[in-house]
Amino acid sequence: MLSAKEQAILRALEPQAQQEGIEVVTVEVVGAKKSPTIRVYIDTPEGVSFDELSQAQSWIDGIVEQLDPFPGAYMLEVSSPGIDRPLRTLEHFERFAGEQAVVKLASPLDGRATFTGALAGVRNGLVLMECDGAAFELPYDQVKRAHLKGTVDFSRK
Repeated sequence: MLSAKEQAILRALEPQAQQEGIEVVTVEVVGAKKSPTIRVYIDTPEGVSFDELSQAQSWIDGIVEQLDPFPGAYMLEVSSPGIDRPLRTLEHFERFAGEQAVVKLASPLDGRATFTGALAGVRNGLVLMECDGAAFELPYDQVKRAHLKGTVDFSRK
């Protein structure tokens, strides 16, 4: 799911994040190779406030600067995971059982690579999902990308 560079950044950030009581949900490197953007998504059980994002930006910037993952310039963005929260670990798939999600596999399973439906948990390294009225067991090691499928209820006042 993560590139080697993304994994290295994640590993470097996790010890400090744990001390801060913050979960590093995932890390993405996007954009041009000469000047990429590093996106770090963080969360806490209570959500993430603007102040927490600002404080985390400071120590994350320091760690990434020490790691120096790219020659030359790069941008750093620290954000909450948002309504379409990325799912990276087996624990994420277990924690969000019952929620709607989109899971993309590296290679097709039963003729399809994208599954949209309700997460049903994890068993023996398989992500359990219910899609289109059928149950699927998706090999976690084949998950290329996954995220919750956020919904907004506009009927509430």
